[in-house]
Amino acid sequence: MIRFDTRDKKPKLRALQALTAAAAILVGIFQWSGKLRGTPATCIVMAVYALGMILALLWAFREQIRYNPYSYNTIFYFGFALFAVSVMLTYILLAVRMVMDPEIYTAIVVIHALLGSAKNYMLLSSPFLLVFSAALCISNLSLIRHEGKRPVNLLGILLSFLILAGLAFLFWFDYAVSGSQREVMIHDLFANLFAALYLYFECMLIGIIAAAAIAARYEPEKDKDYLIVLGCGLKENGTPTPLLRGRLDRALAFAERQREETGREPVFIVSGGQGPDEPIPESASMKRYLMSRGVPEDRILEEARSTDTLENMKFSKEIIWTQDPKAKIAFSTTNYHVFRSGLCARRVKMRAVGMGARTKWYFWPNAAVREFAGLLTKHRGKQALILGVMTAIYVALTLLAYR
Repeated sequence: MIRFDTRDKKPKLRALQALTAAAAILVGIFQWSGKLRGTPATCIVMAVYALGMILALLWAFREQIRYNPYSYNTIFYFGFALFAVSVMLTYILLAVRMVMDPEIYTAIVVIHALLGSAKNYMLLSSPFLLVFSAALCISNLSLIRHEGKRPVNLLGILLSFLILAGLAFLFWFDYAVSGSQREVMIHDLFANLFAALYLYFECMLIGIIAAAAIAARYEPEKDKDYLIVLGCGLKENGTPTPLLRGRLDRALAFAERQREETGREPVFIVSGGQGPDEPIPESASMKRYLMSRGVPEDRILEEARSTDTLENMKFSKEIIWTQDPKAKIAFSTTNYHVFRSGLCARRVKMRAVGMGARTKWYFWPNAAVREFAGLLTKHRGKQALILGVMTAIYVALTLLAYR
């Protein structure tokens, strides 16, 4: 099991950069040399490069978790490692075809294979996408049946529609094309750019699901000085909701195991202000609950100002920092909320690891969609840069393929 937050420096992808440069040089030599041009050797180089990319991205994923498990990079590394698997399989298959039928599979096919890599990934992942979309709709229907027809509970169904519509559009649009070489080139450029955009968001969605699942299942080290419990609403009578009780019970169970294993008694920080429909602050209700379960009052600190997760982390950090700036911290929340909570902790420059309380199965898929949408809106600059680079690469490959 990978230990969270144990590395001091962010991992760098220098090996991948060097591998990319070496592969580009070799492919360039092969493509423009009379002897090796269009041979399976070019495809083998590309397949080996894709394998190197897979290994480099998975290494970076592991090291990023050790440095900061709650990061946009964690999502990116895992998601695009899967795309690299698709590229590797494509070039292995192409190398075999070039050996079997060299008259058809010539030098230009090598470039077209890279140009169509996003479409190939969509084709290979389409069975998963169909199953995922169906499961997402089923979970959303269960969520609506239990929780009501709020707009936020329809996100999974909306995403399912967009996934299936994107697949259907690409297969319909790219089924057959005719016209001049210029018209075919423009058509292919549009189809490949659309597939690349779809690929990007699919990789990010898969990355978020993987990162959130790993974060939710993680059990922090039993050496914590403070346990932050994040609020999430009260009943009309001021007692914790089942969701909030789950977070409190998860923190209590962790504290008990830590006491048994190490003898250390953590301080609880109950974090949550008073909403407009709540009779008392969430922190006050959480404190009462913990005291009813035998936690001494002097081991409970209230943070009663926050209105969202980011403020939970910000104001809790202020309380902790006044007592011990070097304290070891964990936080307790619902399983689907651990990853985003960790992101908020990092935004306020607090190193803390999370633990997840279980919840109903139908909450998970819709919550993953919400996390996905939230991350996309909070990292617009980084995403614009990545999408801009991808667009430039596909334009250059198109011009090269149709030169």
